[in-house]
Amino acid sequence: MPKDKTATEPTQTTLPFPSTDEEHLDISTLETWLLDAANTIRGASDAPKFKDFILPLIFYKRLSDVFDDEFAKQIEEFGSEELAREIVEADHEDALKSGRNPIVRFYIPPEYHWKALRNHAADGHLGEFVTEAMREVARLNPLLQGVLDVKDFNESQSGQRTLDEERLEALIGVLSRHRLGLQDTEPDILGRAYEYLLRKFAEGQGQSAGEFYTPKEVGWLMAKLITPEPYTTIYDPACGSGGLLIKPRLLFQQTHPDDKSQAPQIYGQELTPTTYAMAKMNAFLHDFIGADIQIGDTFRNPRFVEKSSSLQRFDYVVANPMWNQKEYDEAFYENDNWSRFSDGTAPSSSADWGWVQHILASLKKDGRAAIVLDTGAVSRGSGSKQTNRERDIREKFVERDLVEGVVLLPENLFYNTTAPGIILLLNRNKPTERKAQILLINLSQYFEKGKPKNILTDEGIETATEVYQAWESREKLSNIITLEDAQKTDYNLSPSQFVDVGDKVEHRPVDEILADLTEARIAREKADKALGDVLARLGLNEQH
Repeated sequence: MPKDKTATEPTQTTLPFPSTDEEHLDISTLETWLLDAANTIRGASDAPKFKDFILPLIFYKRLSDVFDDEFAKQIEEFGSEELAREIVEADHEDALKSGRNPIVRFYIPPEYHWKALRNHAADGHLGEFVTEAMREVARLNPLLQGVLDVKDFNESQSGQRTLDEERLEALIGVLSRHRLGLQDTEPDILGRAYEYLLRKFAEGQGQSAGEFYTPKEVGWLMAKLITPEPYTTIYDPACGSGGLLIKPRLLFQQTHPDDKSQAPQIYGQELTPTTYAMAKMNAFLHDFIGADIQIGDTFRNPRFVEKSSSLQRFDYVVANPMWNQKEYDEAFYENDNWSRFSDGTAPSSSADWGWVQHILASLKKDGRAAIVLDTGAVSRGSGSKQTNRERDIREKFVERDLVEGVVLLPENLFYNTTAPGIILLLNRNKPTERKAQILLINLSQYFEKGKPKNILTDEGIETATEVYQAWESREKLSNIITLEDAQKTDYNLSPSQFVDVGDKVEHRPVDEILADLTEARIAREKADKALGDVLARLGLNEQH
């Protein structure tokens, strides 16, 4: 289908210098634009199916535009595009060999630049060319391996292209409307727009969305509960698309705007290749180039290890592992090579407390963690006369004074369930005033109704952060319990049983109730007599 491509692509041979007076793209414009691009493929209802095509293209557009901005500076410095390209290419090769940072973050050769994608006709080979471009750029930039080169844009199913040429061309066309260079949008704004798109995809994917997306409001609450300090490390062993790692880092930047060099380092591991790629893209789009994201099964092959039998330890852990995993049997826990499960073997029906023990083993001696789990993780087995593995592990955590708090979330926030979920707070070294105490927070009422999911309110985030930092009991919100209180409930740490959020029922004295009933009986008898007198005068008694 013919179209005018000159409206979005410059025709000159030399690269345009970035404009200093061009307005930054704001978050609303970016969100609308990216969602429009996603919907171009088939429509709003089908766009989530194609997220693995859409997200790499957005990322590739950013890479190309940033390269243009950085390359333009080299042209200005060296006087010609030809000389600048020779220097940039030589520098890039030398930087890879020496391990130093190159003068441009990621090198994009001209034959695979975004403009080459944009001007390539949908002639049956566009998908093949896009795949080739991304794989070559990943080869030239090792940091992008496993990020750009994971999707085949030419793939077919049952002899039919998954994403046909016309729709791929249309998607590239829509994404070409705006620049995503250094002068066009701040990394944080672009990253937020990317996460907005992830949320939209999650809304369309239902149950499977839980693999890659935790609602951003829950992520911000967790970030505020840990509030990272300068020069620290943050780890997520089941990082999905990276949102839980990115938000504490963003919070630090908001509270320490002049201390970028002191920002926490982030580390994550993700099992699924496409989700791993999303996490890497997410970090890069936020300009967190140094984020260390690894791929693999954290339980079977943890990638962050110091020795053959010792896990790397971090200042903070944030995580939302898959709830109630059933993939690990008793033999797996007993034969663990990293001594992670010394507090007990989780049942084969749920790996929740296996994850909690892995996270504990990944914390430094004064480390803290915020872990999203199924609500049942803090109550299952309590009150039962039978032996229960989860309850027994929970008892050990409480008795060792490792549990700092539990936050009950509203229902229907998460895409893989309507259950409310909790945030379990661990602290390896509680302050003296908090020892032998646990703070329980009930946020079950702090939500706005949404479609398809509810949304945790800003008030809920701020209120929970307040009471946690102040360490206080507050009516209908929080309660500080002691070790003895936990023992009395057989280590059931569910906030709902300690924090009543309903209106209090006031019971009247029994004698007042009886007096009112007597008065009502007398009044009824008088009314019956009056009605009988009226009926008698009308001669209707017998008929009645």
